[in-house]
Amino acid sequence: MANVQHISVPSKVLFQKARKLVPPMLEKFHKGQQGRVAVIGGSLDYTGAPYFSAMASARLGCDLSHVICESSAATVIKSYSPNLMVHPILPSSASVKDTNSIDAPSLASPIIAMLSRLHALVIGPGLGRDGVTLKVVREVMKEARSRSIPFVLDADGLLLVTEDPELVKGYRNCILTPNVMEFSRLAKALGIEVPNLAEIPANQSESEKTSKEAEACEKLSEALGGVTIIQKGVHDVISNGVTSIVSDLPGGLKRSGGQGDTLTGSLGTLLGWRAAYHDALWDSGEKENSKEATTKEEVQSELESEKRMSPNTTLLLAAWAGAAITRECSRRAFKAKGRSMQASDLTDEVHESFLELIGEPEGSRVPEHL
Repeated sequence: MANVQHISVPSKVLFQKARKLVPPMLEKFHKGQQGRVAVIGGSLDYTGAPYFSAMASARLGCDLSHVICESSAATVIKSYSPNLMVHPILPSSASVKDTNSIDAPSLASPIIAMLSRLHALVIGPGLGRDGVTLKVVREVMKEARSRSIPFVLDADGLLLVTEDPELVKGYRNCILTPNVMEFSRLAKALGIEVPNLAEIPANQSESEKTSKEAEACEKLSEALGGVTIIQKGVHDVISNGVTSIVSDLPGGLKRSGGQGDTLTGSLGTLLGWRAAYHDALWDSGEKENSKEATTKEEVQSELESEKRMSPNTTLLLAAWAGAAITRECSRRAFKAKGRSMQASDLTDEVHESFLELIGEPEGSRVPEHL
């Protein structure tokens, strides 16, 4: 990691720990071991979002990046890049004869059949709000949860949680990525009182604002039984209901659509790497640790020590790292393009942002070392 001025000392410590989650580039690995990620989304009106998400996942370094989309979106998404595997198997009202009596589990079966080959799902980019599609995705989420497959929810994937919080309540292998409005809708759906983040007085100090944001995020996470939430905003607050950490890296000042897709795709790859970390596919050099971190103090201890991290800690760290990488992509893209910046500009910055913030782990056989 470069010694750059815009990264705080606490963040540098976390990036060093995040590097432990990154599989080194070793000759012994075979295709798929460094991440198999699928984005579920893409409809007639929305083809860009799943592409940006899947490409961020690929550019960060997963081996296999899939898009599972509605048939009308497949050819368009395929035309964006031949590097993505695009599967037109997401049903919609247009592809089902009788929408009044659908068999959602049966319609979901082709997607469910793919789950055994995946490390992580990203659900929501370009998903749309078609009734048949959403019923099928609910079935996929239920099955993924039963198999402990981690998933990331954004956009209309969050709508499913707003309508039925039980889909994720208590599932500690998922990450929600709401913006300010989506965060408020989730809180309302759960019947909990949280500060209106859009109405925090401008004269409050940054530390006071961040404290209120962290309190709100922690409260919502706790109400959902400990799911990890990335509350997107001026600062990104990440909480699992027990511990909250803030991504304080500066981002760009352009609020173009699609930037959140870089976040979801990056998270997908980080979750794939997390699976490899817990499968001990390489020696991370950390001390063995048999205890799950369940308190704030225990999580903090794992983040600050040379102990091997437990799943609660790695999920929180992966969420924080994904948010930080996205903010760095935004900063770099805005520096280059200014107010003309678009989502595709973030895609081009993913690899360099990773190298600057986290860097290749020790032992990687990267090109300059060959």
